[in-house]
Amino acid sequence: MKKGWQVFWHVFFWVSVISFFVFLIHSNTKMSWNQALVIFLSYIAVNIGLFYINLLVYIPLFLNKKKFRLYTVSLIITVILFGLGKYAFAVFFRPSTLMEKGHVLTFGVYFLSTLFSSIMFVFLSTVLKFTMDWFLNERVQRDLENQRLTAELSFLKSQINPHFLFNSLNTIYSLAYQRSETTPEAVLKLSEIMRYMLYECNDNKVDLDKELKYLQNYIDLQKIRFGNKAFIDYTVNGEVDHQRIVPLLLISFVENAFKHGVANDPEHPIVLTLTVSESKLNFYVHNKKHQHNRDAAGGIGLHNVQRRLNLLYPDKYTLTIHNEADTYSCELSLVL
Repeated sequence: MKKGWQVFWHVFFWVSVISFFVFLIHSNTKMSWNQALVIFLSYIAVNIGLFYINLLVYIPLFLNKKKFRLYTVSLIITVILFGLGKYAFAVFFRPSTLMEKGHVLTFGVYFLSTLFSSIMFVFLSTVLKFTMDWFLNERVQRDLENQRLTAELSFLKSQINPHFLFNSLNTIYSLAYQRSETTPEAVLKLSEIMRYMLYECNDNKVDLDKELKYLQNYIDLQKIRFGNKAFIDYTVNGEVDHQRIVPLLLISFVENAFKHGVANDPEHPIVLTLTVSESKLNFYVHNKKHQHNRDAAGGIGLHNVQRRLNLLYPDKYTLTIHNEADTYSCELSLVL
């Protein structure tokens, strides 16, 4: 909170308190408004002074620095001095306040009678200070955590592009090496994919239909790589309308299937099934494993996406992985 607003709320609070009690004094006594205001102001001004001395001086100088003995001594001396000030004010300006049942109150009795109010104002200022510090600390910790998460997400996202580009360039290199006629088409698909990654997925979330088009381009690129002999059963169920999703979230599952799975077996195609509803997405991937790569765990891709899911969809997703001897499957259920 800015300093100006802090001052405003402090002034507003004390004006409200003073107005309320002046109204009570005027309503329950025969005093005029001016008399009631003078009496209450003179009494509460001392306690307000004690409130702010503790809040602005003693707590920052002594209590926050764990100088407990010096804080206690300073507070006791101040309370005594303020008690003397209250008694002096009562003697010279309000002698009627020293009368009780026809007897004049001594300093000791009067001081003890006002000690409770002094302690109350000290207590209130201490509670206020620790409450303000707690909220400030919470906000600082929250800001630091947000900065940490933002930096981590940026790092995770930066890993996706080089990882994907490395795999795609390997594909195009293989096509170029074979002097394939599909090399220009593969370069065009990669260009569309990179355009999406560089320019359209910089927001926290993107339209789901754009993300699915990106997946389709990747699948098409892989089909070119296999000379259109890749067997992929890719199905989208449900109506893709206005749903939004964190960008580049599903690609790692598809990459993993092509990298570690068998794509050229017509009897065991790579299965990609995406089911969409108004606010939920279910993505299922199944593939047969390469004989020489049965124990592959997905490398950096799936570890990356799991970390992003934990950060961006806490308690809003389930990820089930079945890593069998000959097959690998995973299913992601996500609340959009």
